[in-house]
Amino acid sequence: MPSRLHDLAALLARTAVGVVFVAHGWLKIEDGVTATAAEFDRMGVPLAKAAAVYSTFAELLGGAALIVGLGLPVVGIALFLDMAGAFVFVHVDQGLSAPAGFELVIVLGLASLLFAAGGGGGLTLDRALGVRRARKEEIAEFLPPEDGPDGPAPYLPKRAGPSEAPEPEAVADVPASARDTVPEIPAPSAPAAPSGAASSGAASGDVVVARARRGRARGGQEKDAK
Repeated sequence: MPSRLHDLAALLARTAVGVVFVAHGWLKIEDGVTATAAEFDRMGVPLAKAAAVYSTFAELLGGAALIVGLGLPVVGIALFLDMAGAFVFVHVDQGLSAPAGFELVIVLGLASLLFAAGGGGGLTLDRALGVRRARKEEIAEFLPPEDGPDGPAPYLPKRAGPSEAPEPEAVADVPASARDTVPEIPAPSAPAAPSGAASSGAASGDVVVARARRGRARGGQEKDAK
């Protein structure tokens, strides 16, 4: 069966069962919880007052929830328990098709159990809310994290783990005596004289020597003349 046809059939079934439950719950509201409890007590239902309150609101609110498809697992179980109690304490001795027989109780109870087990179809509020929640989660995955009341969350750099820590650089082994010795700094050497100055000094020295030789020769000539 196609999915759309199945969902439509489930919607019609939920609506029919829900309308029957709402009608029975509304009748109990009109009679009053006190009168309903007295009737339950006459039929031998234990805890008649609590059973009357439970039956009234389970059928009224649960039937409406079946129609719209809200909380089907919980609502279906609650209505199934309601019909199970009615079957055991009221209708089981009346036969199947008698005026107070249990045929309607069985159909309503098992239909509620089917809806609780996931047979409510896709046209439900449960499905709509679930799709909306799933879409919000998908959108949240692509959005940045929201800022807190004190502003945007600070950026915390990733700490390097034990395997990511940088290895220390290797240091060459130096003798202990060399570590404690202050290195010697060589004294600056005197600048060398320019080549031009050296040559001029040598030339001036030659002139002085030549003049001395000339003076000696001249003195010797004067002595010979005398």
